[in-house]
Amino acid sequence: MKSYDTVVVGAGVTGLTAAWRLAEAGQDVLVLEARDRVGGRLRTEDHNGSDFEIGGQWVSPDQEALIALLDELGLATYSRFRDGDSLYVDRTRTARRFTGEDLPVEEQTGKEIDRLIGVIDDLAAQMDPDRPWEHPQAAELDRVSFAQWLDAQTTDDEARDNIALYLGPAMLTKPTHSFSALTAVLMSASAGSFSHLVDADFILDKRVVGGLASVPAALAARLGDRVRLSADVTHVAWDDEGAVVTVDGEQVGARNVVLALPPTHVRRIRITPGLPAEHRHAREHQSFGLVIKAQVEYDTPFWRSAGLSGTGFGPWELVHEVYDNTLHGKETGTLVGFVSDVNADAMGRLPADERRAAILQSLAAYFGDAALTPRTYVESDWQHQELTGGAYATSFDVGSLTRWGAKLHEPVGPIRFGSSDVAGLGFQHVDGAVRMGTRLARNILGS
Repeated sequence: MKSYDTVVVGAGVTGLTAAWRLAEAGQDVLVLEARDRVGGRLRTEDHNGSDFEIGGQWVSPDQEALIALLDELGLATYSRFRDGDSLYVDRTRTARRFTGEDLPVEEQTGKEIDRLIGVIDDLAAQMDPDRPWEHPQAAELDRVSFAQWLDAQTTDDEARDNIALYLGPAMLTKPTHSFSALTAVLMSASAGSFSHLVDADFILDKRVVGGLASVPAALAARLGDRVRLSADVTHVAWDDEGAVVTVDGEQVGARNVVLALPPTHVRRIRITPGLPAEHRHAREHQSFGLVIKAQVEYDTPFWRSAGLSGTGFGPWELVHEVYDNTLHGKETGTLVGFVSDVNADAMGRLPADERRAAILQSLAAYFGDAALTPRTYVESDWQHQELTGGAYATSFDVGSLTRWGAKLHEPVGPIRFGSSDVAGLGFQHVDGAVRMGTRLARNILGS
């Protein structure tokens, strides 16, 4: 039986970052990945002669760990197109043009939105996102859903629904009744503030030339034959001296094991002795959000000639947000829109042609009938992929972050756990995966 210093399970950004940092330090490392590719929730595909980023794609200024890694790997970025007016689709399906960050709503509603942003910013400023359960109001905020908390904060339905949009459908991709107010504050603190999350020009700032999947591809290239694909780990047996990992019937030894997987996926692997009860409970109270990412390519970016940026928001629309997603240097134009949580449930039950028609009709609420006739239509529907399970990441149900959040960071014997799902800064983003991979490597190296 061959043995390694560390066996990493999972070749997403967390696992590959951990493996590369360990290899740099001189460790003998093996990465085992069940898929036939690296990247996890990052992937670029060619459709009709154009590249489409199926998973995550944006880089924001607060993502310092990711930006540093891009520099280290020599990967260039470019800015998202944002010139022109944005659109806001109201309850009557009227698309209103606006510039800047302030939505075109009644003055009192606008003031109420600003007030609520300030309240959440104040709560986020009191949180260490690596230890959200230590927030001064952690117990109180974790006991109520974000929907209940919002209802207690305002009687302005339009203000409430717009604030809900940013943290429910747009970020956690869950209905606001299914996660706690504390989780909403964590999502905000993880990006530096809630103000950052509501600023599309900040949070969706840049893209990577060649796609964000270039990051795991570059890390895997550096690791070379240390990465083994189509290698599905089924069992980890451990004691105080190390572990034996079973992969496709073969056994390999390791002094350390990193399970660089979403918390929900740890249960795919039999671990003996079994995980302590609290570890199991913590992962049983985590779940993925659900979102369909629809990318729609047209012969030209027709919205630009109308003075539009391609950015749009509609809290009551099937496609709740939309952006110009045109590739760097392309003459065609691409929009990307998102269908989330309960709407994603409904769309997932439809035949593909009916789902496409419904999503295009929603885009037409923003951009008119020209949106109905694309040259290419591509969906990313993570919820039907067993090894992904949903998007963008997992989060706790109401009341569970304070009960079990800390457990997800604790090792069990020689086994360590981590992914962007349990990051503090960069929570649910590739930046969080880089941070978690770096932290795991440092913990193993004792530095």
